[in-house]
Amino acid sequence: MAYQLIKELPTNEKYNASDQLRRAVFSISLNIAEGSGAESDKEQVRFLFISRKSLYEVVSIIKILENLYNIDSKEVFDQIDLVGKLLNGLIRSLKPND
Repeated sequence: MAYQLIKELPTNEKYNASDQLRRAVFSISLNIAEGSGAESDKEQVRFLFISRKSLYEVVSIIKILENLYNIDSKEVFDQIDLVGKLLNGLIRSLKPND
């Protein structure tokens, strides 16, 4: 869905924006995967927090593109919201009760 948004950008913006977006999206998945191999729940939660930070980066990129180029990104934000809820739920399930 986010890549459909990239297609709507001016040609001179497509490479930089898509590269940054791709790296942020990959970071979400890669940190979840790396955390899955962690030795403890605490370490896994640390990687999930990093994933969540990358998700915030994706939000920021999309908002900037939306404002600069008047692009409709509602569907992308719906997906981002879902990923955020899943990450938060996983963090809550692994984080010890304080």
